[in-house]
Amino acid sequence: MTLLGGFIVPHPPLIIPEIGRGEEQQIQATITAYQTIGRTIAALQPDTIVIITPHSVLYRDYLHISPGTQAVGDFSRFGQPKVRFTVKYDSDFVARLVRLSEEAGIPAGTLGEGDPALDHGTMVPLHFINQYYHNYQVVRISISGLSLQTHYQFGKLIAQAAAESGKQVVIVASGDLSHRLKEDGPYGFAEEGPVFDREVTQAMETGDFARLLQFEESFCQAAAECGLRSFIILAGALAGKAVEPELLSYEGPFGVGYAVAAFKIIGDEYVRLARMALEHYVKHRCKLPRPERLSPELVNQRAGVFVSLHLGGELRGCIGTISPTTDCIADEIIQNAISAGMRDPRFPPVLLFELSEMEYSVDVLAEPEPVQSTAELDPKRYGVIVSAGSKRSLLLPNLEGVDTVEEQLRIALLKAGISPDEEYQISRFEVVRHQ
Repeated sequence: MTLLGGFIVPHPPLIIPEIGRGEEQQIQATITAYQTIGRTIAALQPDTIVIITPHSVLYRDYLHISPGTQAVGDFSRFGQPKVRFTVKYDSDFVARLVRLSEEAGIPAGTLGEGDPALDHGTMVPLHFINQYYHNYQVVRISISGLSLQTHYQFGKLIAQAAAESGKQVVIVASGDLSHRLKEDGPYGFAEEGPVFDREVTQAMETGDFARLLQFEESFCQAAAECGLRSFIILAGALAGKAVEPELLSYEGPFGVGYAVAAFKIIGDEYVRLARMALEHYVKHRCKLPRPERLSPELVNQRAGVFVSLHLGGELRGCIGTISPTTDCIADEIIQNAISAGMRDPRFPPVLLFELSEMEYSVDVLAEPEPVQSTAELDPKRYGVIVSAGSKRSLLLPNLEGVDTVEEQLRIALLKAGISPDEEYQISRFEVVRHQ
C-alpha cells in the first residue's frame, strides 16, 4: 500500500502564534485537531506529502504542479517575514503525475509558474507537520477553474502515481470552508454559508465524497468557499479505497469555517470485498450477502469486473465479465471473485488452507470502444477484446510480460481460437485496477 491516508485542513494565517498574537486561542479546537494530524503523519512516516492548495498558481483551465527541486516561503504578507519554510520537492513523483495527466487528457503540469514561493495554504499545514515530522518531500498542487469532475479524476491520477512510485504517500487537502458565516466576517453573511459548511462537514464525517460533486457552482460562489476543489482532488485519490473517516473539529468564530478531518485507509474496498466473497464461499459454501455501508460507487454504478487471484506469485484464477451482469459493481465483484476461485477451468477450486496467502486484484472495466487501427492500442493503458463471429476473448491491460501490441493481440487471438489470418474485430477498454 503506497497511499497511506488523506487529511483535510484549513489554513488561517492567524493560527501561527507569531501572527495570531493570542487570537489563535479562539480556534483552540482547530489547533488541537491540527496537532493530532501532525502526530498521525509522523506515525505514518511518509516519504512524500502531496499538498493541494487553492493559493498557489491558479489557472482557469490548467492544474498547476510546482516544478523544480525545492522552494521557500515566508509570512511576509502577514507581517512575519522571519517565519520561514523550505521544502524539497519530489521531482520523480511530479514527472510521473505529469505523464499520467498527459495520457489521460487532463490539462495539468508544471508550466507557467510565475512565483515559486510557498503560499500560506501550504505553509500553515507545514507549521503543524514540522512540529512532529521532517523526513519527507513535497508535491505542491494547485486547484483550477476546471470542473469538479476533472479535479476528481485528477485525484485518481495522484493515487496512481503513488502506486507507481512505490513510495509511502499522504495527501493533505488545504482549504477553508465558507467565508460568509457572520455579518462581521470578512465577506459578511450569506444563508448559503452555514448550509455549505453543514453539507461538507457531514460528507467529511461519513466519508461520502460523492456529495461533494453534487454542488452547483453558483451555490459554492455564494458561500465564498476556497477548499472544495482541494477536497475533491483528495476524494478522487481515495476513490475505491476503504477509509475510516474522522471529523476532528469544526469551528468558525471569525466568520470563516475551519474543518479538520482525517481519512485512514484500511485497505482497498474493492479488494477487501473480493476477499470476503471468496473466503465466505469456501468456508460456508454459500454466496456472501452484499455488505452494508459500502461506498456509493460500489452500489450505485454498474460495470464489467475481472477478479484475479495469485498465490506465491503465480496466477491462481481469473474470471470476469466484459459488461455488467448484476445490479451493481459490488454484486459483480462478489459473483466474479467466487467464480475466479471455484470455477476457472484452468485450476482446481481454491482450498481453505490457501486463503491466508491469496492475493487479489479487481479490474473495473470502462465501456469498450471499437478501434480501426492497431496504432490506437497501448498494452499498458488499454485492454483488448477480439471477436470473430461467436469467438471472442479479452486480455486485460498492463500485464507482466505483455509489452507490445503484437504480443497482446497474439495472446488474445490464441485465447479466442481465432487465426491471425481470419477477419476479426478489435475493441479497446481502460480499467481501474484495485490491488
